[in-house]
Amino acid sequence: MIGIDTNVLVRYIAQDDPRQSRAAVEFIEQNCSRDTPGFINHIVLCELVWVLKRCYKVNQAEALKVLEQIMRTAQLQIQEPQVVWQALKEAKAGNADFADYLSAKINKAAGCEETVTFDVESAKAIGVRLLAG
Repeated sequence: MIGIDTNVLVRYIAQDDPRQSRAAVEFIEQNCSRDTPGFINHIVLCELVWVLKRCYKVNQAEALKVLEQIMRTAQLQIQEPQVVWQALKEAKAGNADFADYLSAKINKAAGCEETVTFDVESAKAIGVRLLAG
């Protein structure tokens, strides 16, 4: 298995740089399969959403659809997919950033009772408490 960095995944999805996009497509299509999937970690997923929203002006709903498509791609293996699916579900219903939901779900899976934050929107996520400051 080979890990795929955010910039390769962005080029594969956005197709906005002819040389790098072609290289990303060739790599993923020639090296990633059901038997030997490319690995996508949590950081890459968070960075991908950030890049899509910030650089490509994609809204939250569209960015989450892209994540869902990635999650359903047999040629890609996602780090702790059950945790990511939980975060996706909450992110679709909430207003915080995907990274906030994923962070809370990772913490819960690690045995944390709750996650504390100063971010008002993040505090609306299940298992997250606003810390008064």
